[in-house]
Formats: sequence, C-alpha cells, structure tokens
Amino acid sequence: MAEYFDLDHARAIAALGARFVARTEWPTWLLIVVIYGGWVGILLLVRAAHLSLAAATPPLIVLCAWHMSLQHELLHGHPTRSTRLNKLLGYPPLAVWYPYTLYRDTHLEHHRDEDLTVPGIDPETNYVPGKRWMAMPAWRRALWIARKCFVGRLIVGPPTNVVATFVDACRAFRQGDLRYLPMWVMHGVCVTALLAWLQLSIGVPWWYYVLAITWPAQSLAMIRSLYEHRAARHPKARVTINEAGLVMRLLYLNNNYHLVHHDLPKLPWYDLPHAYRLRRDAYAEKCGGFVIRGGYWELLKRYAWRPTDAPTHPFMDEA
Repeated sequence: MAEYFDLDHARAIAALGARFVARTEWPTWLLIVVIYGGWVGILLLVRAAHLSLAAATPPLIVLCAWHMSLQHELLHGHPTRSTRLNKLLGYPPLAVWYPYTLYRDTHLEHHRDEDLTVPGIDPETNYVPGKRWMAMPAWRRALWIARKCFVGRLIVGPPTNVVATFVDACRAFRQGDLRYLPMWVMHGVCVTALLAWLQLSIGVPWWYYVLAITWPAQSLAMIRSLYEHRAARHPKARVTINEAGLVMRLLYLNNNYHLVHHDLPKLPWYDLPHAYRLRRDAYAEKCGGFVIRGGYWELLKRYAWRPTDAPTHPFMDEA
C-alpha cells in the first residue's frame, strides 16, 4: 500500500489536540447538557400539559438517537480520561434496549480493522458465512436481505438486532458465561425505574415510550450503519467515507467519516471533519473509492428497496 499521509498530516492532527477546545472538550460537555437537558425538559413540558405527547414524540426520537451517538463518543474516551466517569455519563438507558457496557465492549472489539466484516469475529458485521446462509430458512434470508435495504433496515433492523442481542446473552448464560449477568440485571433495574418514572410521574405510558419513541430512535440510528462497511480484501477498503449533510453529521457526531474514525479512534467528534479535509483525496484512495458523495440521501435513492450488497461474506472461508 502507498503512504497516504505524511509528517505534515501527523503534525496537523497532533496540533488539534493542543487547542483549548481539545483540552477542555467543551463541545462534548455541551452536547451532554443539550441531550439530557432537552430530554428532561421536553418530558416536563408534557407533564405540565404545555406540550402534547404527539408533539413531543419527534424530538424525543431524535434525542434518543442522538444519545446513542453520544454513547459512542463516550466509550472512545471523551470527554474525560476516566473510563468510569464516561460510563456514568452514558449509562442512563434513554433508548432502553442496549446496556452501555455491552455496547462499549463489543464496539471496541469491532475496531480490530483486520477482522472487519468477518462473521463470528466482528461483532458488528452485516454478513453471514455462505454455508450458514444455505442452511437458513427462507424467512430468515428475507430478513437479512431487508436489513441491507434502506427502508427494510428502518422496519426490521431494530427488532432483529434486539432479538439477536438477547439470544446471544441467553446462549452465553446457558453455557455458563455469567460475566455480563450483573450488567443485565442492573440494566433491567434502570430501564424499569425509567419506564416507571415516565408512567407514574410524567404521564407517558411505558409501552408508548418503548414502541413509539425508542423503536423509531433505533431505526434512525441504524441508518448510519446501513453501508458503512463492506467486505473487501484490504481492511481500509472495508470502511466508508460518507459525505453527509450538516444535520446528519451532527446527529451521528461526524461518524459518517467512518474511515477517519477507524484511523484515529481517539480523535473527538468535532475534529473528524477537519482531519478528513486535510487529506480528502488520500482518504478516497485509501478506502478504494468507497466514498458516498451524496450522503444518506444518496443511500436512500440507491438502496431504498434493494440491498447494498449480498448478505453472504464473499471470502469467508479464506478469512
């Protein structure tokens, strides 16, 4: 592979960390205040009858999806160097379904670039081995194909992910692996307390919050991962650059510049666009042209009803 980045690029990246904004991480602190403050504020307006539940639903969906992006930033070591404090900041289960600790551990495993997309190794793969595919019933194949379409991912993505997560947890418990049992118990306690507070204090039915708010929030969050990885020979060619618009970049905290994030996982979200602009053409070469110039609108136009690629991993046996 060619040398994509030179000493000047390394110095420019190092200089980003020397600024006041990087030392204080104030954008991430502000984000924490906006997300949690906005979530609580909207719910208090609902309780005071200043805002209807129907009107509050769309911003709550966005805030829950945004919170998942915040959790991603926290697990990568921002805004503090304390893993425990960052965990505390991201622990409240606003989107209900996934424990922060489980997300942190599996996502850090995902960052082994040499194993990206490989089923059974990459916990965030969107592929299955060919032999497993052949043994699947037709309805499961249909779900896999739907998950690789934009519209299908919105509809079946959240339930299939949730079911797969719980199945994996139950399988581990049956096999005697109880490492995550305390985590699941604590997560269950926190979710129960949150839903009880919503029902009894705010007047939001727990089932409404789960189905009408957290479910669509999962769908919104899963748009980002529709086609951020592909099966390719070279690890860096497996990671996309999505030149999304401002709104989607903010929602996903610039994680659409996914190759930049994989190259520099400790770089905070607000520095990813600058790092990309420094070597835009080099990044396009590095990922083998896996660049989506039109953002998520382009993905919608291309893949609304057809899959991004085949669900089977093309060289699983070799991997």
